[in-house]
Amino acid sequence: MLEMLTISIGLVLVIEGIIYFIIADRLNQIISILENFNSKKIKFLSLSMIIIGFCLIYFTFRFYREIY
Repeated sequence: MLEMLTISIGLVLVIEGIIYFIIADRLNQIISILENFNSKKIKFLSLSMIIIGFCLIYFTFRFYREIY
């Protein structure tokens, strides 16, 4: 279980690093766009992403437990 957690954290860091590497030139523009967003919209989007992430994790574990 600890091995899977370590791999998951590593994958998140790699994916985030790739995203920031790709958008590095436009990061100031993206930050200025985000400043104009309503904070409630950002919170709703973040909460939606958290729920989707938890659902993906839950169903992945549930699916793999049935196989093995």
